[in-house]
Amino acid sequence: MSISSIWNTVYPILIAILFFELIIIIHESGHFVAARLMKIKVNEFSIGMGPKLFQFKRKDTKYSLRLILFGGYCAMEGEDTESDDENAFVNKKVCQRIFVVVAGAVMNLILGFVIVLIIVCSQNLIGTTQVAKFDDTAVSVQSGLQVGDVIKSIDGMRVYTTNDVQTGLSRSADNTIDMVVSRDGKDISLQVEFDMDEYEGTQYIKMDFWLKGVEKTFGGVIVQTFKETVSYARMVFLSVHDLLVGRYGLSDLSGPVGAVSVVSSAVKVSAFSMLRIMALLTINVGLFNLFPIPALDGWRLFVLIGEGITRKKLPAKAEYIINAVGLILLLGLMCVVTFSDITKLF
Repeated sequence: MSISSIWNTVYPILIAILFFELIIIIHESGHFVAARLMKIKVNEFSIGMGPKLFQFKRKDTKYSLRLILFGGYCAMEGEDTESDDENAFVNKKVCQRIFVVVAGAVMNLILGFVIVLIIVCSQNLIGTTQVAKFDDTAVSVQSGLQVGDVIKSIDGMRVYTTNDVQTGLSRSADNTIDMVVSRDGKDISLQVEFDMDEYEGTQYIKMDFWLKGVEKTFGGVIVQTFKETVSYARMVFLSVHDLLVGRYGLSDLSGPVGAVSVVSSAVKVSAFSMLRIMALLTINVGLFNLFPIPALDGWRLFVLIGEGITRKKLPAKAEYIINAVGLILLLGLMCVVTFSDITKLF
């Protein structure tokens, strides 16, 4: 195997791994900056996990670079234990601790917004939900869908962007879609049939029409970026909903290995595909961290809100046990999903 072929195989994986590390660094930097603003003592800020390669200390904080570039942390004084230090996390006001806890997720969402902004700016036109034309062999046109129709909902899901239309079609259980369109100022309900296609054993609707694009303006780019970011965020909640109702199974979940595989594959396709996957992943990480699951930021946020309402702290021992059990369950799920990812690769 030549050096160029080895490089072509390796570099997409390296880009995927570095992007995951960027997501983590941005997340932990959010906690770090927020902690500094709230005058909370940070014992260590680490990039990577495992044995340390390099470390220096500035003021009260150790800054570390570790061997495994797949992780990182911001260790604050009194984060998980009691402390007599007045600048410990545990001794700050509830609102200050909430600010620090949510800062990591907020930074991930900001990164997602920036990536979506790059995507929108790189496009020649801004996508809409208005039908522009049909393929020559289009089936949907036979169901009453027309050029000029503005798609407003798909199977009851409101659509605002081109991405929403694609998401709505991909979630359908069969080839018939309940669609509401705006035509000549009136809302019209349609049952639209499509041809089905298949990829790796999975059937999906073949989108046989094109959506209209409009010229970019400064205001249009900003509005579209917000819409697309919200669209990606909604995809996260829709995925969780579909998982809970049984539309997807455990085998459909992907962990770090599967995600690296997806990103590296997208890198090979185009920069646009890569950026779309990256935007979805960083927004996914930001939102998922806010779910009230033990061992995640969302659980700590839930506990802090409860403390703010009741004026009573959850006993440190109880919080430790809950977080430990949650972490064990998450790690167990991660092992199962990672094994599934590796199985799929081979």
